[in-house]
Amino acid sequence: MTDHLLQEDSKHSRYQLPESIQRPSKVAKINGEDFTDDAEQDEGEEERKLVEKNMNPNPRLQRYLVAIEYIGTRFSGAQQQSNCRTVVGVLEDAFQKFIGQPVSIFCSSRTDAGVHALSNVCHVDVERISKRKPGEVLPPHEPSVVKRAVNHFLQKNDSDMMVIDVRCVPFDFHARYKAQERTYFYRLSTGKEPLSTFEKDKAWHVPEELDLLAMQKACKILVGRHDFSSFRAAACQAKSPIRNLDELTVTEVGSSPYFPTVTEREQSNFAAEDSFSPLNRSKIDPCVSGSFNQLNVQNSDGEVSQGFGIRKRNRCFVVTARARSFLYHQVRLLVGVLKAVGTGDLTVPDVERILKVKTVTAASPMAPACGLYLGHVKYDLPSDV
Repeated sequence: MTDHLLQEDSKHSRYQLPESIQRPSKVAKINGEDFTDDAEQDEGEEERKLVEKNMNPNPRLQRYLVAIEYIGTRFSGAQQQSNCRTVVGVLEDAFQKFIGQPVSIFCSSRTDAGVHALSNVCHVDVERISKRKPGEVLPPHEPSVVKRAVNHFLQKNDSDMMVIDVRCVPFDFHARYKAQERTYFYRLSTGKEPLSTFEKDKAWHVPEELDLLAMQKACKILVGRHDFSSFRAAACQAKSPIRNLDELTVTEVGSSPYFPTVTEREQSNFAAEDSFSPLNRSKIDPCVSGSFNQLNVQNSDGEVSQGFGIRKRNRCFVVTARARSFLYHQVRLLVGVLKAVGTGDLTVPDVERILKVKTVTAASPMAPACGLYLGHVKYDLPSDV
């Protein structure tokens, strides 16, 4: 498999490290306080020094931006840890098997254990060395070759991670510092029915019904630039609790996995272009005949049932949070408060009060990690690569 993938040569040019590493700009003082850039606040000085130390200006290296998806409950977080299976550890191992030498991977977002990713982004530097002639440096691999090769080794194991996109970037392009925006999603499943087998560890089950309108009103209070000390875990190392929350919304969506009901299938058939006569359509789709249409019946308790063998669906809500960066556990703490508003344990004015007191002890219990998804990391990607 690897030999076949290595046959493709890259036509991308290589990039030199500039004289100075580009750093995020600072923000002016506000009311006498110095609020450094959000992305910089997330990084301690020791980590920054370590990152810059590893930014080797070897002109033979090609830097790749790599987007990955993974099932968070299979990992002990994204960060490399000793004696733990982590996202970075598994990805570095797959790259090493591909190119035959160790690599260092830096993620845009350091997700916690149990947090999933629809698209987390990282960067890695690769030097392509000939396996037939040791020491001979070859042109960099095409991104498509990197994607297929790394996925080959990832899928040989537990298949709980996959590379979804790869791109060549200049050597000074840093997956974390260059990120302009991060979007998180949180799934809540509400209703008396327990979580489906297919949703286990992928959503937060809330037995109570949620008041969607009240939750949406609470979101409006939290959107914008605030001191989010009430939504910041005690272990947070950010220098400032100030964050600009660009979006916080709650949307009702279909349950997952979603399959159309009889009524929905009927409506879809009738809405389609009338290519068949009513008689033929009735013969093709048994739902139209009515024999499968009467599925809602009352059980012994007087409740409406979907019919034997058909699972009752819970309602599903998705909280979307979008910002340049977040405080440690900020999204899960926000969801915890929104859920409390939805169940009636908190009111909308309570949310404003919690925000103003600036202490995490005032917030509701934090939402579990299993419902959280890193959805997208936005960059201003160079167009000439």
